[in-house]
This record gives sequence, structure tokens and C-alpha cells, in this order.
Amino acid sequence: MLKTYKHLFGPVPSRRLGLSLGVDLLMPKTCSLDCVYCESGKTSALTVERCEYVSSDQVEDELNDYLSTHPRLDHVTFSGWGEPVLNSCMPRIVRFIKTHFPQYRTALLTNGTLFYMKQARQDVLDIDVIIASLDAVSNDVFQALNRPHPSLEPNMIIQGLIDLRKEYRHELWLEIFIVPGLNDTDSELKKLSETAKQIGADKIQINTLDRPGTEAWVKACEKSNLEMIQRYFDDLEFVIQESSEGINGSGEKKNIDSSILQIISRRPCTCEDLIKSTGQSKTFIEICLKRLMAEGKIYSDRMLRGDFYRIS
Repeated sequence: MLKTYKHLFGPVPSRRLGLSLGVDLLMPKTCSLDCVYCESGKTSALTVERCEYVSSDQVEDELNDYLSTHPRLDHVTFSGWGEPVLNSCMPRIVRFIKTHFPQYRTALLTNGTLFYMKQARQDVLDIDVIIASLDAVSNDVFQALNRPHPSLEPNMIIQGLIDLRKEYRHELWLEIFIVPGLNDTDSELKKLSETAKQIGADKIQINTLDRPGTEAWVKACEKSNLEMIQRYFDDLEFVIQESSEGINGSGEKKNIDSSILQIISRRPCTCEDLIKSTGQSKTFIEICLKRLMAEGKIYSDRMLRGDFYRIS
């Protein structure tokens, strides 16, 4: 990305969606859940209220500015600081992309909690691929792991996903994030497997901690345990989402390093600027910056707003 935008970030290489441009329709951090593993940090505005959280006109202006350059992208993805479906103007922005830039596929990363609302389901029907989360079926596990808005409970969320599958004609994935000690028990995995069959998603994806989560006690599930968990989903199309180190290694780091160098070659940026531009976590960007400084490719200047990084 050649400039810093307020509502767009990236594009970044995604294992699931290829080269993905992020569209953030919320202010940090607005969500219906406060998940213990969330890499975006603790939820400050826990809500299920749908409204226009950020200016749709501004989002469309930024999309027009960026997409008019005809960048190489695999998806334009609604994601970011919280639950994108909370923004009631998302279908307007989807229509804008479909009308003015139909060559780009759209994607939605959602926690799946709001599809008990008929309007929320209708608002996502034109999106090309939806990746929805479901981490727990039992209410006690749901409360401990996802720390939801008080109005939410698992049965209503599950029924919302079942109803979405009936109405939605495109690709629907179900993502399950494993937190050892919470949702990796035999009982909960059996319930998740049966529920996944009820929902009828096209693919089941299992994740575990890759970047620092909200709570320091959350640990990654061992790869051998993830492979054992696969047995519960043997009759479903199943993918284990390994860490970026395990799949792409230095190749993914090289892509991010190149993105950082491309961005700061045009304007000096702080670490926070680069987080917004790349969509990566603060910890990951700090590691990249330290590596680039050690290699002599960049240097920093101390300014009022913080350390600005520049090309050497």
C-alpha cells in the first residue's frame, strides 16, 4: 500500500485468502466477544448493537483511491479490530466494490455471533466467502473462552449459523480456535463435531495460538494434539491452520519485510502506522523492525509522536 489509510490495511499475504486487502469498519476495539486469545487485545466496547460505526463515505473513498490503481489482490476482506457485521452499512460497501471493482472477490472474517438476526444474515449474502468462528457449544466453555456480551448464548449463535447456511449460496468456512484446557476435551470436541455437521459448512478449519493473545495464560495447542483432534472431524473437509512459522517460514517474513520497506520508502512511519498498514500484530511488526535495523536497511528518528522508521 503506497499510503496510510484510516480504514484499509495491507494488503498482506494470508494462508487462507491469498493476498488480502483488509477493510476495517470499526474503531478499536468494538466486538460482541472478548475472546481470551484475540490478537487485537481486550474488547473495550462489548456490544451487539449494529450501526454505522465509521463513515461509509470515507471507507468508499479509500477503497476507490486504492482499488483504482488496479492492485493485484485475491480478496478484499472485512476484518480488523472487532466484529465487522456490527457495522450495519457493510452491505452498502460490498455493493460499492461489486459495482465499481467487480474483478475483486470479497471475504468476511466473522465471529458468527450476530446471524441470529435476520437482517445480519441478509447483509452478508453477496459476499464471496465467509469464514465464521465457533469455538464452543457448551455455555460454560463459551463464557470462559469467548467472554460474550450478556445477551449471547451458544444455541442462538448455532441456530444463526444454520440459518445462514440455508440462505447463503457461496463458500462458508467454519473456524474453531483451540485453547488447551478449555475446548479440547473429548466432550466439547464431540459437541463441536456434531454441531459442525448441523451447520453444513464447506470446510472446517482448526486454529490455535500463533501470535500473543489477550490473556498471557493462553497457550498454543501442540501439533500432535491438533492432529488427534482431526479424528473428531474425519467425515468433514478439515484443515489444520498451522503457525506462520510452520507453513511459510522465512518466506512470509520476507513478504512482510518487503511491504514494510515499500511503505517507509515513501513516508516515514511509526510502529503503529505499520500495524495499521500491514494488518499484522504489534509483536510481529516489532520483530520485523528489529531485524531490518540489525541488517542496516532502516533506522529510526525520535519525534513527538514516537520513533519514525526510515530507509537507510
